[in-house]
Amino acid sequence: MDAFVVSALKYRPKTFEEVVGQESITQTLENSLKTNQLAQALLFCGPRGVGKTSCARILAKQINSETPNSDEDFAFNIFELDAASNNSVEDIRKINEQVRIPPQVGSHKIYIIDEAHMLSNAAFNAFLKTLEEPPKHAIFILATTEKNKIIPTVLSRCQVYDFKRISVQEIQKYLTKIATNRNLQFEESALYLIAQKAEGALRDALSIFDRMVSFTQGKLSAAAVAENLNLLDHQTYAELGRLIFNRDIAELLKQYDELVQRGIDSLQFIKGFGDHYRNLMLAKDPKTTPLMEVGEAVKESYLRDTKEMATDYLMDAIALLNTCELNYKSVRNKRVHVELTLMQLASLHTDGEKKKGTSFQLVS
Repeated sequence: MDAFVVSALKYRPKTFEEVVGQESITQTLENSLKTNQLAQALLFCGPRGVGKTSCARILAKQINSETPNSDEDFAFNIFELDAASNNSVEDIRKINEQVRIPPQVGSHKIYIIDEAHMLSNAAFNAFLKTLEEPPKHAIFILATTEKNKIIPTVLSRCQVYDFKRISVQEIQKYLTKIATNRNLQFEESALYLIAQKAEGALRDALSIFDRMVSFTQGKLSAAAVAENLNLLDHQTYAELGRLIFNRDIAELLKQYDELVQRGIDSLQFIKGFGDHYRNLMLAKDPKTTPLMEVGEAVKESYLRDTKEMATDYLMDAIALLNTCELNYKSVRNKRVHVELTLMQLASLHTDGEKKKGTSFQLVS
């Protein structure tokens, strides 16, 4: 049996073109290489799983490949240090001693220090002089998820690149490409749920994707993914929205109870419902529909549903859900708090009468 390679490693980018969601940074680095204006100390910072270490490795390989003998392997000119387990003064002193020796082949030695915020203050201080006046043949790339823990004297000596979270749409598009290449059966909304769960980290998305492919045996449906990840899909929120629209409070509370029994987190439920009504509001105007981070099929569903709802109603619904979320942690009986919000949502438009300045009407 062939060894299984996780997607996070299998699809790790090898060129800047393959990096997802960091176009401004990759373009800047490429331009710096072309114009020979690359700084000797760089700091890559940002959330986990967004491509910091991958970009550092790609850059390290390209620095030496810019030399005439670009067909040679310069991997031995790249040194990686995991600061999480090598964070002492002695570890930095070893780098300081090694960095004086010029490379035998190629133009530069590149030192990648991952999890740089884990270095001790003494190690940082031992590193300062080398960072300030590095040898011409040395380039340092520091990567960290916690820029605030890097001491200011180190920050001032580095060219800082802030990596951003990757959007749900970009992650979904990338997962779609992988699923298509692997000939998997999938629903667009299933990949959207995975992308949403990853919270901007592509590495997390690929790990979840592997898990879901195993769980569903290569048939990724929104219902199966939502069940396994203990999430609520668009269909569930849409059905609850119809119960609210029809003022069916009894069934609404029953459905909420079933979700609680399933182990759905109430705060996440309220946040998700807020996103649902936000999407309904965005679907009202063609100018705002591009702001919806959903697949095309789900977007069509929102466009249909929002036709029946007045803008004032949607605004009040969003305000109610926002207030519920803000007060959630301070209330003692959280279940009653959420149930009261659901009942208020269903009572926003009773018999066409205006409540709390809110009017609801069917838009033809």
